[in-house]
Amino acid sequence: MFDPLSQTFAALADPTRRAMLTRLSKGAATVSDLAQPFLKEMSLPAVTKHLKVLEKAGFVIKTRDAQRRPCRLNGEAFKPAADWVAQYRVFWEESFDRLDDYLKTVAAKSPAKGVKNVRKK
Repeated sequence: MFDPLSQTFAALADPTRRAMLTRLSKGAATVSDLAQPFLKEMSLPAVTKHLKVLEKAGFVIKTRDAQRRPCRLNGEAFKPAADWVAQYRVFWEESFDRLDDYLKTVAAKSPAKGVKNVRKK
């Protein structure tokens, strides 16, 4: 359906899923543990759908331990998104550096508005 990068950003677009990832960044949790904070706002099947989106995008690895379904975070899944953002980070840093250089030349040519030119006697 989506290319992998689109699938990654689609999974990260939802605040519920981001909250689940934040919880998993602190350690493994069962599906019930992950669902608990959201059960007042949504049903368990809705929470499970969010979890499936995260699994499909590769952010969550779900295993089986008897009746439990422990989930853990797969940090490698963040790498494609981080790499994609990093290339634009270079662009923005260079743009801000050019803007800073320009502002310094403008400031050197004329005093700021509202600042009186005070001469020392």
